[in-house]
Order: sequence, then C-alpha cells, then structure tokens
Amino acid sequence: MSAPPPAGQTLDELRLALAPAIADAAIFDGWSDTALTDAARMSGVDADVARLAFPGGAMDMIGAWIETIDSGMAAALPVERLATIKIRERIRSLVQYRLDAVAPQEEALRRALAIMAMPQNVAAALRTGWRSADIMWRLAGDTATDWNHYSKRAILASLYGATLAVFVSDQSEGKAETAAFLERRIEGVMRFETFKRQWLQPQGERFSPLRFIGRLRYPAR
Repeated sequence: MSAPPPAGQTLDELRLALAPAIADAAIFDGWSDTALTDAARMSGVDADVARLAFPGGAMDMIGAWIETIDSGMAAALPVERLATIKIRERIRSLVQYRLDAVAPQEEALRRALAIMAMPQNVAAALRTGWRSADIMWRLAGDTATDWNHYSKRAILASLYGATLAVFVSDQSEGKAETAAFLERRIEGVMRFETFKRQWLQPQGERFSPLRFIGRLRYPAR
C-alpha cells in the first residue's frame, strides 16, 4: 500500500508542487516516469505517491506544469496592473510572460508539444489551451458573456499555440522572429476586433453585404 502524500498536502497540491521539477527533468528524460521519479526524489517525495498525483501520465504532468505557469502569470500580471495599458499591450505582456516562463525549459516544451499533438491527446490539449486563453482574457479585463466570450478565447488560444510553435524552432538572436510573429498575430487580432465592432453596430450603422453588393450593381447617381 502506498504512503499518503506529504503531511498537509492533497494530491492536487502535490501535483502542482512537483510540476516544475518534472519539467526540469523532462528536458533530459522527456515527460516520462523517469522524470517523475527524479522530481519526486529531489523533492523528498515517495515516488509511488507522486505517481498517484499523475494518473494520466505525461498529459497530467504537462497539464500541471501549464497550470503553474497560469498561476504565476496571474500573480505577476493581475487585472489592476494590466488595466493601465492598452488591450494589445495586455495581450502581448501575457503571452510574453508565458514565453519567458518556459524559456529555461524549452526542450521540455518541445517534447510537451509533440505529446499534445498526438491524436489521442488533442482533445485534452485543446481544453488546456482554452483554459489558459480564458485566464489571459480575464486578466486582460474581458467580461464578455455572449458569443464574443468564445470567439476571443478561440482566437487567443490559436495565437498562443502558433506562437509556441515558432518559439521552439526560433534560432534568431533574442527570439526576434518569435517577437515579430507575435506582433503580426496581435495586429491581426486587433483588426478582427475592430471589424467585429463595426459589424455589430446598431442596425442603421451596420455594414450590410447585400446593400454593398447592390451598390456595386446599381451605383448611386
């Protein structure tokens, strides 16, 4: 029978406590039982107890690591701090925090992305990306409850995922290519948001595709 978690810790708390050490070990051993065992040993935790905290294996380890990044981001960039800057700067700051957070463990990130891209893991990976995007938008001050709530999170999750893909292959000085890519993607999101606001204007001011086509066929005299 396995020993209980360390005194005062639940398995969920243990999972989050071990996640950064597992990510460090995953640089060399991948998101494997070896990485988990090494992290447990370095943290003074029984390996069998540590395994109980990650019943889903690699995806549970990766998910816990991402949760610690989410928590660190929320602590470093609270709503009241971000409220003093423009929305595009809020998004850039939030994404950049995450990139800086994973930079020391870039190889672990590369291995994590490969695991998350496996067909059996895609659904869980999408849920994880959605959760992180939701946290980012909430920190950015978004309070939408209509369909905008979902479209914003889907767009940001896509932006962040694409940026990570560029990040892990970026060999430029200071990750300049990643920074330029992120800037372009944010610019695209801002243009879309502007278009969306115009589309959703009151009926009398709203852009009408049919009216526009009609004017092309029968120009005003």
